[in-house]
Amino acid sequence: MSEASLCADAPAIPTPASTAAALVATLATRGTRRIWGVPGGGSSLDLIREAAPAGLHFVLCRHEGSAAMMATADAELSGAPGVVLTTKGPGLSNALNGVSCATLERAPVLLVSDGFTPSQTGWITHQVFDQRLATTAYVKAHARCEGDDPGGELKALLDAACAHPRGAVHLDLTSAAAKRPARRTGHGAAKAPPLPDIAALRARLAASRRPVMLLGLEATEAAPGARALAEALGCPVLVTYKAKGVLPDAHPQHAGIFTGGTLEAQVVGAADLILLVGADPVEFILQPWRYTAPVAEIAARSFPVHYTPVAVGAYGPVDAIAAVLAADAQRSAWTTAEIGAHRAAMRDALAWPAGGGGVAPPRIVQLAAEAATRAGRDPRASVDAGAHMFSATAFWPCSRPRDLLISNGLATMGFALPAGIAAALHDPSRGAVAFTGDGGLMMCVAELATAADHGARLVTIVFNDGALSLIDVKQQQRQLPSEGVRWGRTDFAMVAEGFGARGFRATDETTLAAALDAAFAHDGPSLVDVQVDPAGYMQQLQAMRG
Repeated sequence: MSEASLCADAPAIPTPASTAAALVATLATRGTRRIWGVPGGGSSLDLIREAAPAGLHFVLCRHEGSAAMMATADAELSGAPGVVLTTKGPGLSNALNGVSCATLERAPVLLVSDGFTPSQTGWITHQVFDQRLATTAYVKAHARCEGDDPGGELKALLDAACAHPRGAVHLDLTSAAAKRPARRTGHGAAKAPPLPDIAALRARLAASRRPVMLLGLEATEAAPGARALAEALGCPVLVTYKAKGVLPDAHPQHAGIFTGGTLEAQVVGAADLILLVGADPVEFILQPWRYTAPVAEIAARSFPVHYTPVAVGAYGPVDAIAAVLAADAQRSAWTTAEIGAHRAAMRDALAWPAGGGGVAPPRIVQLAAEAATRAGRDPRASVDAGAHMFSATAFWPCSRPRDLLISNGLATMGFALPAGIAAALHDPSRGAVAFTGDGGLMMCVAELATAADHGARLVTIVFNDGALSLIDVKQQQRQLPSEGVRWGRTDFAMVAEGFGARGFRATDETTLAAALDAAFAHDGPSLVDVQVDPAGYMQQLQAMRG
């Protein structure tokens, strides 16, 4: 899907009878196919009634925060606005972590909450707070559709969600407003943004002999141009977590993952020019920029807060800019052997042999990929925040954009299972695999029931180590006593069975391989609870971040 088509308007349709009908019709024209949420008794019910006739399916979730994360993943995969529906008061409050996730992942998401009318707030205090004020820090725009042109308000709100930087918007909709007659504003065809002047950037590239390219989340919408430029330059290419698959992992120029940490420092430090392509600073970790080479940038927009000064930039349609530069780019002095050596060194730094009880996280991911291949499956992967993400992002093979979903800008726990459900329902033929820690899963475990309700082809793999492992490791690094980071190990296989999914347990590589085969053979949701050997987490963290 091209940048120009994302969130684009479709041809106008006849004017719907109500604002609720106008909303779902407008969403349908933009490509939205699902609404996720937990409804209340107000405008939520009006929207659910209107959704099916417009071709939208309402997915009843177990928690509003998870529903917002499902909407975020849905938006990332489809390019259309994701939608989360909540009741007033506690429903809105519950959704806010997922809404902040959407904004910091740069995903266009519409939050629709039941609202209070002014007459109600004149005599009601139960569940009442300023819902607009509550979402101000998390959303780009707000509306109530109480003016003379509800259709125009809806269009402006969705346009705001889809404008760079993409993010969440909030519609606080009363039942009275949802029932109002709506005049639909005409939609013009989306126009492709013009190309900026790229002469200075072209000159910088021509003068560079050893450039390194860093691909970020905006490159997921610009894969053809980004690949063409990379191959024309013949240079090492590193990807952020969000950009996994823009250049396939198997490509000879793929050098590994870039986070802003230590692991990639050797190859990036050898560059005479660092070229950022669609890399949003929100993707980088909390460490200062460590490189002295000049930085060039191709992005949809300039960034008001950046990790490093940019010597020269080109801002506009990333795909088109990269493609034009590729047409006359000079091949760099890098060799395939050099790039391959850097790639191997980075992978070796993240692996560790089996030692104590359980399975090493890199092997969990590798065995999952092998089992998926044996089953003839090609699932997308979703990854939770936590120590296991280093292994999941490094060792899960990706060949296309959005083959891997992760919360990187917000880096919230409780993301992998909801995102995996969204991915599995988005493309049932591919299905999904969710890599999650035990802590992250406990934050959203009830969504296994949502997966079961909808027959999602989702394999959830739980790295069960009885701890908040990433924080545990950081506590150890500071030589502090172990406090407040460990708990008893839950039997997640039994929990999964209770929610209607298949559950399997594994304590070593042999039992894990068998459990994975059974899980991928199941045509529905399943969960594999793996006892983890955490011995290498400290080594991985040190290698990644220093």
